[in-house]
Amino acid sequence: MPARAAGYRLLGGGLDYLLHLRPAEWPIMAAHTSLGYLLAVRFEGLIEGRHAGAFGAGLALWVLCLNGGTLAINSAFDRDTADIAYLRRPPPPPPGLFRFGLALMAAGQLGAFLLGWRFAAAYGFCFLLSVLYSVPPARLKAVAGADWLINLVGFGAMTPLAGWLSTGLPLRAPETMAMLAFAPLFAAFYPLTQLYQLEDDRHRGDRTFALALGARRSLAVALGATFMAFAALAAAGAAAGWNVAAPGRWALIGTALAGWLAVLLPWHRRAETMTPREHERGMYRALAAWGLTDIAVVISWLA
Repeated sequence: MPARAAGYRLLGGGLDYLLHLRPAEWPIMAAHTSLGYLLAVRFEGLIEGRHAGAFGAGLALWVLCLNGGTLAINSAFDRDTADIAYLRRPPPPPPGLFRFGLALMAAGQLGAFLLGWRFAAAYGFCFLLSVLYSVPPARLKAVAGADWLINLVGFGAMTPLAGWLSTGLPLRAPETMAMLAFAPLFAAFYPLTQLYQLEDDRHRGDRTFALALGARRSLAVALGATFMAFAALAAAGAAAGWNVAAPGRWALIGTALAGWLAVLLPWHRRAETMTPREHERGMYRALAAWGLTDIAVVISWLA
């Protein structure tokens, strides 16, 4: 890979530390965190740049320090050799990767206090979840169901909430309902990230959620959780006062749901015959459906 070779010439062994922060995921995390900020300040606040400085600091802390550090300590204990989410052909974990990831997360926690106690508390809560998820003896990522719950709370709901909390603005009920709807949506997405790694997880002895269920039942859970998420988004829209006089908002949410079904229904039918590479491609298609949902929610509330 020419880009990676150039990176080694520039950074030497330091590139391995950077790669295990999985920068390919940063735009995705940044977009999902930005959802909360955009819902908080609305269109007028976005144009005027309200709370932009605080949000920019919160975004860096949440995406680079918390999420990047989480993925680094995860890599330090998993020691994957095959492709993992957002990192193809991972290099062997460099010396001290766990300490590096933990120090990065701790530095972010100190910075989080500058943005108020609510943001710092959200950061600290997810910091704790990250350690419990990856680090022995707890290592809850190897406990079927616990891995799923941690991710639907941490990534699904807390990430957009952190974007809002970084502004210091008080929460509003309809938008909070919309952000919480991403918890069941990540409950749908999380097992999809594991389907192409079933053999690696089985070999390592990790009893992951997808491994416990199998491919077909994992996709059935994903379908059910997707319907729950969009029901919650519909309830949030109703609480915000959407009505039949504004069909465009409902159409946007319906389009996002159609995007998820276009990915999940064919995948569910073919689940048992698909190769790991095909499951991996399915995960990235689901990621595109996630992005479409973020866009639909933002436009619906900012319109």
